[in-house]
Amino acid sequence: MRKMKLIVGLLVILSMALAPTAFAAKREKFGADKRHEEVKKELRTIKPSEETFRWKMVMPWSKGLLFYDVAQHFADSVKLASGGRLDIKLFSAGELVGAMESFDAVSKGQADIGHDWPGYWKGKNEAFVAFASVPFGLDAEGYNIWLYERGGLEMMQELYGRYNLFALPGGNVGQELGLFSNKKASKMSDFKGMRVRTPGWYMDIMTQLGASVSPLPGGEVYLALERGVIDAAEFSTPAINYPMGFDDITKYVIQPGVHQPSCQCAFFINQDSYNKLPADLKWIVDIAAKETQLWANTWQENLNAEAVKLFKEKVEFVRMDEETINSFAKASHEYIEGLKAKYPDVKKVMDSQDQFKADFADWRQERGGIAPWPYEMFVEGKHMQ
Repeated sequence: MRKMKLIVGLLVILSMALAPTAFAAKREKFGADKRHEEVKKELRTIKPSEETFRWKMVMPWSKGLLFYDVAQHFADSVKLASGGRLDIKLFSAGELVGAMESFDAVSKGQADIGHDWPGYWKGKNEAFVAFASVPFGLDAEGYNIWLYERGGLEMMQELYGRYNLFALPGGNVGQELGLFSNKKASKMSDFKGMRVRTPGWYMDIMTQLGASVSPLPGGEVYLALERGVIDAAEFSTPAINYPMGFDDITKYVIQPGVHQPSCQCAFFINQDSYNKLPADLKWIVDIAAKETQLWANTWQENLNAEAVKLFKEKVEFVRMDEETINSFAKASHEYIEGLKAKYPDVKKVMDSQDQFKADFADWRQERGGIAPWPYEMFVEGKHMQ
């Protein structure tokens, strides 16, 4: 009997091996990695190079900001993967060019590569802001999917390309903290007349809602808060904010940070410098940028959680009421619609993001509410907030 069972088992295994379609799906595979075919083509012509390159990277960051570490991580990854054939030397703000001069310096070939928050270049084209952060817009997950799978990267490269630059995503550091403030604010009326520091589109939105807004440089925010020149300020994520010491001179943090659901950075490379690279180094640059995009988010979000706990030991976190959040959302939508009507580039990019959000909404809703929150939060319903 045991021999019979063994023979039957072997026959079943043999039949499975000889009939590979026996367990085949009823439909074709849902999706495929497009790069697989691209790599096969590349490998027919790609030739490993021994040529070495030395690049200069400029940025608007000081060495004390974690954005600098993100840029350094990318440079280290490139150097490691290339065996030192592409060596990128970092120059913090002011070392080679001024903080807000990095875009033009790379465009003109004074430096080879830059690291940025694209919203800084709002004055050149309003659409740059859409690749950085949009009030009530994409979070880190949303940017990753939109950039890499829904045509966002191609639009970003087309926009930077007008300025002799080749762009790649340069790290998403997560959602920004709200306003550090010396005035408690939870209702819309509380913001009228409030003197606030914030840049980008949110500066215009808050102005329309009655606040007195200034886009002070980051290095001036602490003194402005300390001397009472401004009542409140937002700067960046919890981890990036922590060294700034805003909690030493303010009483409240007004949440949530609706102005930036995430903070997306970019690498921008002088097109001539990029074109000189052999194919294998171009691939290394591309892969290193993707690795930095993933690493920056996981590293920063872990630090953000730690920083928030430290902030809560010193300042009171105040959450805007739902009516106020909805008012900010409505004002943001109306403002962006106005930009779309005025600037074709903004319309093109924001229509693409809006379509992605609509397409992704069902899945996001269906999967929601079961994230691994602490048990006590889950049973109290706080996981849905």
